[in-house]
Amino acid sequence: MPNDYDSIAEGYSAENETSLLNAYYERPAMLDLAGDVAGRRILDAGCGSGPLFAALRDRGAIMTGFDASAKMLELARQRLGDDVPLHLADLSSPLPFPDAAFDDVVASLVLHYLEDWTAPLAELRRVLVPGGRLLVSVNHPFADFLQAEPGTSYFATRSSSDEWTLGGHTAVLTFWSRPLHAMADAFTGAGFRITAISEPAPPHRAPAKCSPRPSWTDPRGSSCPSCSSSCRPTDARSWPRVPWRRCLGRKRRADVPA
Repeated sequence: MPNDYDSIAEGYSAENETSLLNAYYERPAMLDLAGDVAGRRILDAGCGSGPLFAALRDRGAIMTGFDASAKMLELARQRLGDDVPLHLADLSSPLPFPDAAFDDVVASLVLHYLEDWTAPLAELRRVLVPGGRLLVSVNHPFADFLQAEPGTSYFATRSSSDEWTLGGHTAVLTFWSRPLHAMADAFTGAGFRITAISEPAPPHRAPAKCSPRPSWTDPRGSSCPSCSSSCRPTDARSWPRVPWRRCLGRKRRADVPA
């Protein structure tokens, strides 16, 4: 069953604006990795309500986005304008874009919702120009492993479910964890060349009080140790899912193995 972001879209979007994890850690790191994007055609894969889309557009990028949640896209249009190119699409299915349509693709905290990356990465590669970039952030594989059930193998591809309550609505979200070598194999198998892996340190400076994290329930019955009525900078060291990000360059067609 797909994750039901429609039911928590408003609460998730509001939390995403100011949370330590999103606003002060993952999103700034993605923007740093993107660098100078002026004039570049960028596809925001899983754009949500559009915070990264807006930030890249403000830096001069020519943006297009898609998301599997109709409610998230409604919020994105409220933020970005009714005339922006936003599409209702699912990364697990063929995308509604022609070949070589984009210079870059950004996928911010998206791929870990998918069990199999083979077809999605092939689609993202298809819509990139030769030499284009795929910029990805995902949950850190070892952080996921540390929270797994005792006896879980780090080397397994495995699912876990979290119950999030945001804006008075609750949804169960399913994540897929895999070891580092499986991630690297998926990217290179799809024809990408890994050019950077970044594990940014927690931010040293952030507001003393940020918006609360979503109410988070571990499937084993315990609550998240870093959840509180307010998030403080020291909480950054105990976030339950610390993302990292990668920059991948698409191999030119001549370099793609037969």
